[in-house]
Amino acid sequence: MKNQIRFAFSIPLFVVCFLVGAISTVNGDYCEVNVCSNGGICVTGAGATFICICPDGYTGDTCNDTEAGPCNPNPCKNDAICEVTGQSRRGDVFSEYICKCQDGFDGVHCQNNVNDCAGQPCKNGGSCRDLNGDFNCRCPSPYVGKHCQLRCISLLGMEGGGIAESQISASSVHYGILGLQRWGPELARLHNKGLVNAWTSASHDRNPWIEINMQRKMRFTGIVTQGASRMGSAEFIKAFKVASSLDGRTYTVYRLDGQKKDNVFVGNVDNDSTKTNLFDPPIIGQYFRIIPVVCRKACTLRMELVGCELNGCSEPMGMKSRLLSDRQISASSVHRTWGIEAFTWQSHYARLDKQGKTNAWTAATTNRSEWLQVDLESPKRITGIITQGAKDFGAVQFVSAFKVAYSDDGQSWSVVKDDVTSTDKVGGQICPSKVVCSQRGVPPKIQPNMVFTLTLSGVDSPTVCILSGTSI
Repeated sequence: MKNQIRFAFSIPLFVVCFLVGAISTVNGDYCEVNVCSNGGICVTGAGATFICICPDGYTGDTCNDTEAGPCNPNPCKNDAICEVTGQSRRGDVFSEYICKCQDGFDGVHCQNNVNDCAGQPCKNGGSCRDLNGDFNCRCPSPYVGKHCQLRCISLLGMEGGGIAESQISASSVHYGILGLQRWGPELARLHNKGLVNAWTSASHDRNPWIEINMQRKMRFTGIVTQGASRMGSAEFIKAFKVASSLDGRTYTVYRLDGQKKDNVFVGNVDNDSTKTNLFDPPIIGQYFRIIPVVCRKACTLRMELVGCELNGCSEPMGMKSRLLSDRQISASSVHRTWGIEAFTWQSHYARLDKQGKTNAWTAATTNRSEWLQVDLESPKRITGIITQGAKDFGAVQFVSAFKVAYSDDGQSWSVVKDDVTSTDKVGGQICPSKVVCSQRGVPPKIQPNMVFTLTLSGVDSPTVCILSGTSI
């Protein structure tokens, strides 16, 4: 069962204690001192001094011996589940086994990665990349979605008025007819009518620009531009660049993938016809800036922006499919069951639905400084996190709450705040092993403790992401 919650979690703390006693003379109850090793449970037996009930993988009078069988060690690959086909066993004699493969794998031992691109899942000219048990579509603009099945082509509100005048600014404004005519940025709306119906930069402005603040992060897939006529003379922008920003301070000029030079877009050829330019790849940002490069007579502009909301985008980012590599996942510490190196709960084990004896990340301690981190390496917007607990040799362990934070540089972190109280956003949700809790709507660093697996969902956008921890 998968539960969806808003970005706020609390982390249940747990302590697993193991009592290992030396075999010695025992008075009274033979299990007063637990002589069973490796987590075995001591019970007093009928007609015997004691009996050790051993956990999976161990056998012998005191659970000292490693249990043999066709599934130990697991012969199945790619996190497949090994199951003995027969229910009966005699001593260490087992019947045969079968491997139950994860999606995207086949073969007797699930050793074959199925080519998920063979069925051409990417639509509308999207290119498919086969992953371990999954696939990824690179969509041409303006298409988005897991299969490139959605079109991101909404008019964002310049012509229709959805974008308010207060959201539009410019480097300068031209004043005509002795200062009586103001060609301000708020007039730069596609097909705007009237005698004064566009934005024009001041004649002395050598680096003009006009900017729209969308007040939230958006996906821009195109722009429609138009010039205007002033005093009977056609004025328009013949070539321009575009830049975007998340904070209104640091701007990135648009470049095509693999290019080192800023992309220059072809603009208009007259004052009235429109020119459409698409962005491939799309631009993710809150602030969108047009930078004129070549203008006829004056830099005069009417325009409309094309794109769509980012909210609701929830494509897997690659934790489960391993698009995110092991080296991109780190943690403050890792736990070793019984101090054994082979039973280390590594940070890169924190992948949703991972199988095996050690199949999650576990912190070494239960203090508030523990964290799990994912470095996405390139700008992304994270819209959701799905978490899951696990079992440590039969003991159910999971994270019930954590905080979320984000960073641009991996050094300075901002914890996500509650919209109402402006305090660190923390909530409660019980998420035992095999039960998944899903979060939506907040960017990432997570504060967890102990056993934790996860997957991230979102879309390409600027921000580095970490998952990090505090116990509540």
